[in-house]
Amino acid sequence: MLNGLWLGFFLVGSISALAQWLVGGNAGIFAAMVESIFAMAKLSVDVVILLFGTLTLWLGFLKIAEQAGIVEWLAKVLGPLFARLMPEVPKGHPALGLITMNFAANGLGLDNAATPIGLKAMRALQELNPSSTTASNAQILFLVLNASSLTLLPVTIFMYRAQQGATDPTLVFLPILLATSVSTLVGLLSVAVMQRLRLWDPVVLAYMIPGALLLGGFMAFLGTLSAAALASLSSLLGNLTLFGVIVLFLLIGALKRVKVYEAFVEGAKEGFDVAKNLLPYLVAMLVAVGVLRASGALELALDGIRHAVSWLGLDTRFVDGLPTALVKPFSGSAARAMLIETMQAQGVDSFPALVAATIQGSTETTFYVLAVYFGAVGIQRVRHAVGCALLAEFSGVVAAIFVCYWFFA
Repeated sequence: MLNGLWLGFFLVGSISALAQWLVGGNAGIFAAMVESIFAMAKLSVDVVILLFGTLTLWLGFLKIAEQAGIVEWLAKVLGPLFARLMPEVPKGHPALGLITMNFAANGLGLDNAATPIGLKAMRALQELNPSSTTASNAQILFLVLNASSLTLLPVTIFMYRAQQGATDPTLVFLPILLATSVSTLVGLLSVAVMQRLRLWDPVVLAYMIPGALLLGGFMAFLGTLSAAALASLSSLLGNLTLFGVIVLFLLIGALKRVKVYEAFVEGAKEGFDVAKNLLPYLVAMLVAVGVLRASGALELALDGIRHAVSWLGLDTRFVDGLPTALVKPFSGSAARAMLIETMQAQGVDSFPALVAATIQGSTETTFYVLAVYFGAVGIQRVRHAVGCALLAEFSGVVAAIFVCYWFFA
């Protein structure tokens, strides 16, 4: 699947560039595409350099958690649930605890912590994979849930809106929460259908129903807070959790007589090795994305959507917020740039800007996640992972649009 997609990016970009040259007379399009190729290659190196520090740091702390038994404890707590969702993962396997920690970090918007934990979990799942190049069912479920955007506290979106002068930066909090819930649910259901998972199993329902009730209660509580209190709570909870996890690992490690410094260094060395192996996969994916962007194919797609929506007699205001949706599966930095550009061009509290902010908070960089997570373990055949992840992504975009019309139109 990735082979076809990667080749498709170049083919679509080439067709778009030829059309702009032959029809539009834009002879400089090819220079822009070549420049983008080298720029994306450089960006890949910059991203990996940043990952070196992040992965080294968090895999060091994870090694302390492993030696202190924290990961094993988490695996036991969630063992019955994962026994149904990931039946090929043995009961009590360390991967289960790492998956739990990854989901928790994603939910709190702690991307810097979630990525290295997720890579560690993917490597643990790969140890159980009978194939060195084909994704297992457990790896696919884990990746799709990651790609469905699990964020419950989108602090960075609030920050972008505040920087652009929004009177209520947290205005999009509940729309994002609703839209990301849809994308995650669709991601889970799509994988369940493909892998024939029994979600109606009493054990699965026993885990999910209390979680749904807790989420509903939390949303009701947040609805009673002022904008200032909500923004303050989001920031405090995220940072307090991040620092609290570090201190918890260290304290439990010390109580369990773990040599915390030596354990940290051992885990940090693993982080260095993981980051080093990511470069070829990132270069491949980001260069293809750069060609697609520089060719003007995304802009042509946006114009086509606008004409189609207008032809159907529907409101077209949301189309101006779609650039974020079109680039988000490929590049997080490009999506952030599109979001800020929409805020500046349309107004931070305009309907298109609210749509773009909600999409940014309820979707994920699907192809980046695919490249990083599968690339870290050498997976080349991803089976139904791409289809399920893109379905979750599309559902998040559609839900974001509908929720914004419900809240703001």
